[in-house]
Amino acid sequence: MYQYDAFDQLIVNQRVAEFRQQTERYLRGEMTEEQFRPLRLMNGLYIQRHAPMLRVAIPYGLLSSTQLRKLAHIARTYDKNFAHFSTRQNIQFNWPELAKVPDILAELAEVQMHAIQTSGNCIRNVTADHLAGVNPEEIEDPRPYCELIRQWSSIHPEFSFLPRKFKIAVSGSVHDRAAAKVHDIGLYLHKNSAGETGFTVYVGGGLGRTPVIGKQICAFLPKTYLLSYLEAILKVYNLFGRRDNKYKARIKILVNALGIEKFRTLVTQRWHNIKNDPNLVLEQRDIDRMKNHFTMPAYASGTFVHQELSELHTDQAFAQWYQHNTGSHKVPGYNLVYISLKSAQSPPGDATDTQMDLIADLADQYSFGEIRVMHQQNLLLADVKRSDLYHVWQKLRSADLATANIGLLTDMICCPGLDLCSLANAETISIARQINEYFSDLDYLHDLGEIKIKMSGCMNACGHHHVGHIGILGVEKKGSQWYQIAIGGTEERDARLATILGAAVPQDQVATTIAQLMEVFVAQRQAEERFLDTVERIGIQPFKQRVYG
Repeated sequence: MYQYDAFDQLIVNQRVAEFRQQTERYLRGEMTEEQFRPLRLMNGLYIQRHAPMLRVAIPYGLLSSTQLRKLAHIARTYDKNFAHFSTRQNIQFNWPELAKVPDILAELAEVQMHAIQTSGNCIRNVTADHLAGVNPEEIEDPRPYCELIRQWSSIHPEFSFLPRKFKIAVSGSVHDRAAAKVHDIGLYLHKNSAGETGFTVYVGGGLGRTPVIGKQICAFLPKTYLLSYLEAILKVYNLFGRRDNKYKARIKILVNALGIEKFRTLVTQRWHNIKNDPNLVLEQRDIDRMKNHFTMPAYASGTFVHQELSELHTDQAFAQWYQHNTGSHKVPGYNLVYISLKSAQSPPGDATDTQMDLIADLADQYSFGEIRVMHQQNLLLADVKRSDLYHVWQKLRSADLATANIGLLTDMICCPGLDLCSLANAETISIARQINEYFSDLDYLHDLGEIKIKMSGCMNACGHHHVGHIGILGVEKKGSQWYQIAIGGTEERDARLATILGAAVPQDQVATTIAQLMEVFVAQRQAEERFLDTVERIGIQPFKQRVYG
């Protein structure tokens, strides 16, 4: 993984010292809330319902065991012994004391982490496919390009005060696990007919109040021009994006208002003026230098490669976990291990300090000291020997981290909702608990197959409900919490928005409504059809009829 050089460390250390002084001035009353607000946002600090919330960047979702132990320490020392992993591969602490936030940032800096640009109207944390580098179908590892983008965008002098926040995702595989088409810029590594690898570029995606699937702006962008093309897009957005209304300030609004052809023309004009800027051109040596930070670990070879897992025949619980929580690796004898943060006993995406410490230990012992954060709010050990799987499972199970539900109905994406967020209209954690209690039969869940539920507590769509196979949006009606249900969405290569089923349902009927949808699915599906495939084939009317009569 990428290691800071002296310049990286200097920037982060200086920012910590700067924010410490700003916080102290604010607490002494020498700075107003209005003056302090943009400064705290630059450092990932929000004010939520009950306390500040600190969002920490995990670039392209890659963590070392040392970094994860530091996050566990922060949860234990400065918070309430847990933290929340978000859909954008960040981690959030929900209960820090404002006066101690500079201390937290100083501790993060010790392990090459920070909260810079995790909030505010700037280029946010760059995200990627959690299977980068280990996926058998991968075109090319996207992480070196994510790091190049991170370095280009961090404290960029022109793009620190954009009309609105800006998010970039990069995918290097045939299958999109980074939800690239619902980002402001989505990048897909792609081989052209000449066998050259470059990028297909999408622009203007995003969810929230105005959900939009990104539009292709460039079919093939040579790697050399990656940064200059991104710079051109940002220049057009910065110049023409609206600043008079924050609800109409995202680049998706600008792209839709101008039309993709006009927007492309504006970008192309500016790109031709800067494409050969030596500060932006990526020479092959620049790419190779960055790739050297993401080399393959020292994989072992030997008889373990072909070793049979006898426990699959003697331990049903392990066999279920193996089927749903492990995956194929491009190196023979190794497996992916998905760590489910979707136990019925805890809010989706949350991990305790003791769980994080355990995962760090497992990473050191079994997976070359690295952990991946997934868009789905789970964690991944990417390099586990097949012969070690049973031992890893036993240790995960002891910490309630081995629920065999990856990709299934209870593997929900879920924002913190009204329990913690000042913007939310409705609870989400209690609804996740309700769904977990109703769908507690793992055999039934396994029979249903892949179903992606995504839930948000407000229209800001932090839970990506617009692109869920089943999307749930909490709304407030005359002081009561209701939930709007939509079906048929996906965030993958064939990204599309879900269709609202009908009127919102009461808080206590969300799980039973999903059960009704499952009844239609089971009755209508063909062969090995997924829920999403059935919805696409028969439309929403049979589901609507079952729910509303």
